Amino acid sequence: MEVTELLAVLMTALLVIAAATLVGPRLRVAAPLLLVAIGVGASFLPAFAAVEIDPELILAGVLPPLLYSSAVSMPAMNFRREFGAISGLSVVLVVASALVLGVFFMLVLPDLGFAWGVALGAVISPTDAVATSIVRQTSVSKRVVAMLDGESLLNDATALVLLRTAIVATAASFSVWGAVGTFAYSVVVALVIGLVVGAANLALRRRVTDSTVNTVISFAVPFVASLPASAVGASGLVAAVVAGLVTGVRAPRELSPQNRLSDSQNWRTVELVLEGAVFLTMGLQIRSIVVDVQEDHAGVAPALLIAVGALVLTIVVRAAYVAPLLRVLSARARHAEAMQPRVQSMHEQIRTEGAVGPFAEMNRRGRSGPSQLAAEAGPEGVAVPAPAEVASPSPSPRLGSGGSRTAPPRASRTRSRRTSSRTPSQRTPSRRTPSQRTLDQFTRRVTQGLADIEYFLRQPLGWRDGTAVVWAGMRGAVTVAAAQTLPEDTPQRPVLVLIAFAVAALSLLVQGGTVGPLLKRLSPPVDEAELHERNESERTRIFELMRASGDAVPAPEAPVLERSKEAFDASVAHTLAMLAAQRSALLDARDNGLFDADVLADALANLDASEIAIVLRGRLAD
Repeated sequence: MEVTELLAVLMTALLVIAAATLVGPRLRVAAPLLLVAIGVGASFLPAFAAVEIDPELILAGVLPPLLYSSAVSMPAMNFRREFGAISGLSVVLVVASALVLGVFFMLVLPDLGFAWGVALGAVISPTDAVATSIVRQTSVSKRVVAMLDGESLLNDATALVLLRTAIVATAASFSVWGAVGTFAYSVVVALVIGLVVGAANLALRRRVTDSTVNTVISFAVPFVASLPASAVGASGLVAAVVAGLVTGVRAPRELSPQNRLSDSQNWRTVELVLEGAVFLTMGLQIRSIVVDVQEDHAGVAPALLIAVGALVLTIVVRAAYVAPLLRVLSARARHAEAMQPRVQSMHEQIRTEGAVGPFAEMNRRGRSGPSQLAAEAGPEGVAVPAPAEVASPSPSPRLGSGGSRTAPPRASRTRSRRTSSRTPSQRTPSRRTPSQRTLDQFTRRVTQGLADIEYFLRQPLGWRDGTAVVWAGMRGAVTVAAAQTLPEDTPQRPVLVLIAFAVAALSLLVQGGTVGPLLKRLSPPVDEAELHERNESERTRIFELMRASGDAVPAPEAPVLERSKEAFDASVAHTLAMLAAQRSALLDARDNGLFDADVLADALANLDASEIAIVLRGRLAD
């Protein structure tokens, strides 16, 4: 293809992506579905009759920036709160789905074998971050969105490691512990690389004041994380996700509003183009894959029937996993509701009397203290652990199921009698005076723990949410790209690739085409007045926090009414200091989970806009 033709194709693709994004909502059809259909239609044109996309281009060139961008924009507090469910969906469900599908493919495809069946199952098992963008356009619960987003960010690593392990098992003996070790190595090394790259990214970009240059550097970050991780055998996608999470959490404290605004606008454009390109190329390749199967005399119809069976099986396995998961989360929510008054009481005591008393009480109570209480309270565990700087006291009586105290173990009673028989001068102090840092950490974790409990009780998960989690688990770019990485000597390779493509296409068509109407039909009636009142209450609390933090900033020494350059500069500096104090207070509240993530994001965006406007006025005055 000549340069002029290539440029024409690229220009047309950009216009098609833009048109699908605008027209899709009007037709009540998700834009990805339109793009796949357009790609299939374009594949019949002579210019695209034999299009082949290198799968590494998707896995190593497209997915890292997409996952990085999603991680940057994902509310970190919601990710932490739902991490228990996310980790189960990302690891346990992927492994279970791959094994069940492995048995299915072994039975329906002659001479395939279990190992190759698991390899194809690993290809089909992960949900897709691009596909879940369809769900964000619906009225689904924010907890469901957090679970689906988190799952799609992390399950790729599980699937790709399982795929590599299954391929190795076809030529050598399989070791369960070897597979576990490979997975652990892949994730841990990727985690370390992602943390280092995320921190280095912020350290470098903090010193770059030019917004354009800053954004260009940000474009390189996902590859700086993913390529070294892949080179050492770790998960490049997990490394890119971790780097994105670090950047998303720390960027408001480290980078200027101008740089973050430039990042946000440019990355949204990159996401739109890359997501659209993924679905366009997916549609373009379907025809050539069907032709390969026909030339191999394998038969397209049987492959499509197997794909339908595989899709149904993935949905059934997902439902079988999500149902008990919801029961566990509901049980923990009820436990949290029972524990909430005690955590609330401790929080109020900290506010009125300081942290020393509650901290000492927690230390005396030991395992039945607030740390254990809060750790068991929330559905994902509310983090209020006892700080390590304080030595544990001698074992104390523990609370039984009915709130009564049970006797300590026999050895503990013996040690207790032995200790009590000593004179006061012989006894060793059981704890040291806690440092201020320890007390601050304790206060923050109690506050965070109480906010977590309120979050889970405010947004309980029911069968409607479970249905959304099951039906919104769509397949997409990862399945398409991973299928094409199967070795050339794979038995019935064209058929396996067609099955994977068909599962992804059917998933987008059936699940993606119906998830919106389904969720709208299942969603309970929303009390708009109550929702408005709750949001207004959140905004009022945010404004009160901003007012208090702004009032704490000392006023400028220069007279504010004096018409001079020095007075103007002093006023601008004072205003910027107030905005910085307000942003710091809001970010502390974000880290503690005190406010709704969306309402808080709006408040932070308003602060950024105010600061940008003030800086521009200052430049005009110069």
